[in-house]
Amino acid sequence: MNVAATLFYFLQQFVYVLINVIQLAMFVRAILSWFDPMQEWKISAFLFMVTEPVILPIRRLCEKMHWFEGVPIDIPFLLSWLVLMVIQLLVTSL
Repeated sequence: MNVAATLFYFLQQFVYVLINVIQLAMFVRAILSWFDPMQEWKISAFLFMVTEPVILPIRRLCEKMHWFEGVPIDIPFLLSWLVLMVIQLLVTSL
């Protein structure tokens, strides 16, 4: 393998693992939201800090377009999860 292929492989694996970590943090954040809805626990605040930059662009787009208003489920959260899954599939298929 040449150097470029090796670097690409490590970058691909890094992105794959990073997305897995973010998805795990999102999952734990969702579960903790049932027990700590005001995010008073330090772990909840940390998970919010880690995952919200991923969710915020989609949340702002949905608010700007007035999509999903009044829906009791956090749709931007789910859409962010799906976007991460698509990115992960694209990265692994290269």
